[in-house]
Amino acid sequence: MDTAEQEKMQFLGFFGVYRESYKLIFSWKKIFSQITLTLILPLSFIFLIHIQVSDALFGKIADDTENLTETPRGTPQHQKLLDLISSDWTTFFVFKLVYFILLLIFSLLSTSAVVYTVASFYTAKDVSFNKVISVVPKVWKRLMLTFLCTVVAFILYNVMAAAVMVIWVLTVGVRHGSAATFLVILIAILYLVGLVYLTVVWLLASVVTVLEDSYGYEAMIKSKELIKGNMGLSVMIVLKLNVSFFLTQLLFSMVVVNGGKLFDLGSMDRTLFGIVCFLLLSHLFLLMLVIQTVLYFVCKSYHHEIVDKSALSDHLEVYECYEPLTTKDVQLDYHV
Repeated sequence: MDTAEQEKMQFLGFFGVYRESYKLIFSWKKIFSQITLTLILPLSFIFLIHIQVSDALFGKIADDTENLTETPRGTPQHQKLLDLISSDWTTFFVFKLVYFILLLIFSLLSTSAVVYTVASFYTAKDVSFNKVISVVPKVWKRLMLTFLCTVVAFILYNVMAAAVMVIWVLTVGVRHGSAATFLVILIAILYLVGLVYLTVVWLLASVVTVLEDSYGYEAMIKSKELIKGNMGLSVMIVLKLNVSFFLTQLLFSMVVVNGGKLFDLGSMDRTLFGIVCFLLLSHLFLLMLVIQTVLYFVCKSYHHEIVDKSALSDHLEVYECYEPLTTKDVQLDYHV
């Protein structure tokens, strides 16, 4: 991708970003298929099996709790049910912990692989699946630090949002009727806008972490600067992807997990629908990772920060050699 092509990327709109992303996927369909099979399919399976197992564990806890309320206190059966419920909750929390660890590992590895592959395409760099797999473990620590900084940002944001709600309840409460309802709706909308904004920052910060010598909080600051001028486009893309993820998760939960109760579906129908959800979710994961990388180059182009192809190629080779990164790994030519 030469300088003229990079300059043109700033004019890519919503559909242009999707078109560019699909062009990349189909142009390098072999390596993206390999990444999907080894990293993204397991990620999707972990995500969906978590819904199924969590529902089963919650159902068992609910049944045991109901039996406990109907059992006289002080009886051996009551104590046995107490021990059983305690064991159920322990199993639930251990399962959640294992789930989050596996989800985090495969998410970071998938992000590393896809971002590296897309960047290699733009730098006309030869890349193979074996090379991608050898590079991926060497960048995950940087991505982990960026992820942890993002988690801290989300926690602080939610703490501040909770504080605002507490202050509102203590000062306004429900005394002003429709005005109070309007204010609650307004606060909820602003809260969701903030969540989407943080999500955009996180996605671009992940790309910055792989393609530049910044990570953690510094990558988030760079991501925040890149988004300026492309906020509307970034928010639209993230909203669309998040809605797609939510609908897929909702359909899986309603049809596959609870299909027998809600729709009287047979096990075969639910299994087939589960496979469809699994494939759709895998596609969404891959598409999201490609899109966030394309969006990075779009934002760079918008700010006239033309990425030096040879310098970026050298930066990517640093991962292959596993040498410490320096500030000269990625040089940017600024054009006004």
